[in-house]
Amino acid sequence: MALENDTQAPDFELANQYGELIRLSEFHGKKPVALVFFPLAFSGTCTGELCELRDNLSLFADNGIELLGVSVDSKHTLRAWSVQEGYTFNLLADFWPHGAVAKEYGVFLEQKGFANRATFLIDREGIIRASFITAPGEARSLEAYRAALEELQPA
Repeated sequence: MALENDTQAPDFELANQYGELIRLSEFHGKKPVALVFFPLAFSGTCTGELCELRDNLSLFADNGIELLGVSVDSKHTLRAWSVQEGYTFNLLADFWPHGAVAKEYGVFLEQKGFANRATFLIDREGIIRASFITAPGEARSLEAYRAALEELQPA
């Protein structure tokens, strides 16, 4: 079961597509975070979703929100994908232990071996303020992000 709103977001440290370690707690006291779990790089639905986020980065930047994508892919796969698609935001490799962060957030699909499409909006204090998950195979809409951002209320 996915973590609920108004709970502390579990801290983690994962490598991004460039091999740099990114720790969620680095953003505490500085800026809110949009944590976007997606199943697999290079898949059609995930590419469509992340390209829509790429094309609407101002939605996050204008609100001072750090956008972090997370999948079970390796950092090498995420790098190739980010170069191909022009993603300028961090893509984090929840590769090993396989899906450990997705499991902590309650969105790992054991029978499939990857995370569900789940988004958590985390405030500056590390509290989940809004979240949404779509049905398997269903893309998240930009409108769902807009609605969730309204719940975040960055200070």
